[in-house]
Amino acid sequence: MEKTFDAVIIANGAFPTHAVPLDILHHAAHLIACDGAITPLLLEGLGEAVVIGDGDSVPAEYRDRLIQIDEQADNDLTKATRYCVEHGWKRIAYLGCTGKREDHTLGNISLLMRYFREMGIDGTMFTDYGSFTPAYGNRTFPSMKGQQISLWNFGCTQLSSKGLRWDCYAFDQWWQGTLNEAIGEEFAITADGYYLVYQTYDVK
Repeated sequence: MEKTFDAVIIANGAFPTHAVPLDILHHAAHLIACDGAITPLLLEGLGEAVVIGDGDSVPAEYRDRLIQIDEQADNDLTKATRYCVEHGWKRIAYLGCTGKREDHTLGNISLLMRYFREMGIDGTMFTDYGSFTPAYGNRTFPSMKGQQISLWNFGCTQLSSKGLRWDCYAFDQWWQGTLNEAIGEEFAITADGYYLVYQTYDVK
């Protein structure tokens, strides 16, 4: 991948199986596990991770690397993100944030925009099917012909696109920006606010 990351945070959702997130995981400069996510990391041979959380599902032999944060105002993903910010790591890859439970999946995806807007995080969330990237204003995204694209509006009053099969507009419903498609090697978004872009790894 072209983009490099300061840190990789892995949550305790579905552990990655696709080559893209696994490659990111195995080349992490700094690896942070959200509590119980340390267990599949151990099976993957990546036990060097720092662990953030309340520690209720961390194996005893790894509790020495646990940074225990008991407050419940924020979830472990946010606690791990704050840890990265404290260390000056703002280019962050998020893995294991989806799957298992739909409420956690939606919550974790929405947090990407919070981190982008409030903490200045340049973050991307990788699943086994594609990636989510928060953005603001005018931006061009590398792509490939036939790549499936979805976009969600987070407050734009003006929103348009070039390089997609169907032109974007200032959607006010979640479903309206989904199931689009790239027609070339890049697409451009023109906007006056925040939005979230999803790109599949494979082409249609």
